[in-house]
Amino acid sequence: MTIPHLQWMAGVLLACAVSTACTHDLSTSASAAPSIPQVDAVAVKSEKLTSTERLPAELLAYEAVDMYAKETGFVKSIRVDRGSKVTQGELIAVIEAPELVAQRAQANASYQSAESQLAAAQAKLSADQSTYEHMRSAAKVPGVVAANDLAIAEKTTEADHANVTALQNSADAAQENLKAVAQLESYLNITAPFDGEVTTRYVHPGTLVGPAGGPAAMKPIVRIETTTRHRLVVPVPENDAAGVPEGTVVSFTVPSFPGRAFHAPIARISHEVDLKTRTMPVELDVADPHAELVPGTFSQVEWPIQRTYATLLVPASAVASDLQRSFVIRLSENHAEWVDVATGSRANNLIEVFGNLHEGDVIAVRGTDQLRNGAEVSPHLIEKK
Repeated sequence: MTIPHLQWMAGVLLACAVSTACTHDLSTSASAAPSIPQVDAVAVKSEKLTSTERLPAELLAYEAVDMYAKETGFVKSIRVDRGSKVTQGELIAVIEAPELVAQRAQANASYQSAESQLAAAQAKLSADQSTYEHMRSAAKVPGVVAANDLAIAEKTTEADHANVTALQNSADAAQENLKAVAQLESYLNITAPFDGEVTTRYVHPGTLVGPAGGPAAMKPIVRIETTTRHRLVVPVPENDAAGVPEGTVVSFTVPSFPGRAFHAPIARISHEVDLKTRTMPVELDVADPHAELVPGTFSQVEWPIQRTYATLLVPASAVASDLQRSFVIRLSENHAEWVDVATGSRANNLIEVFGNLHEGDVIAVRGTDQLRNGAEVSPHLIEKK
């Protein structure tokens, strides 16, 4: 092989080597070029939210009371037990208190003695008054009655008047004392304060009972609760408490009647937010004529949400959370921007957000911390119902 031929072959090999190296460099450069992700996006809406939200609630008896004895004594008899139906004024239990019997006997004796003394004083007054009137009439004839005797008769009558007044006051006081003891004795009969049902019986005959908060820790006698009327207490989040007036009829369900909806009007609104839970207690007045519902039951309420003002709405999937905050990703000038938000109520697949957002802002449909703050993106605006 000639030298020119060898030189030609060397040139061809060198050209191929350079071409291969260039091709490899171009391929490497193309694969290393970063791609800009395309992100589905929607516009932030501003609307007056009208929706419902399921809230937990507790069913309570409209009226419920632990019955205590007003006077300390022993249970003589008790006529009801757990589950007994009672009507207002019905006798439930009888308490015996020997001390009150002795007080009544003493008060009665004092009253009878005061009445007897008063009657004697009134009789003496009547007699002395009659004597004085006769003497004063006779004294009109000179020399018949001595002036001194007439004066004595007058003073005696005045003293009798004063004595009768004092004894009358004493008799009135004795009578009031007797009435007070009789009133205390009436407290020994324990009666139902309203129509209802005995849900708990705490004592049996012979048990020492007395006033709540007395010197000793006394047991109540029974607990009575209404069965045909209830209070449904709903702790409503402060964001959802406005715009729903009293009288609005709300539906609710209870576990004991699956698939059945009950309805009751909003009767009482606290208008005070619990600082620990940030909720406002609201009461529904539940009529239950057949006593189907049981106080103490937890239920689910379909709470109506009616905003009187417009709020910002975004797809629920647009809100992302990490360990520190909740945020949506605003897409502005082809860059991602994390915007901190607080969330409110939901309406279908939308959720309220509160933060540095405005109506019409473009945000990512799916919020995720994988789309880093400041990353370059290519927004793809879609229509989100």
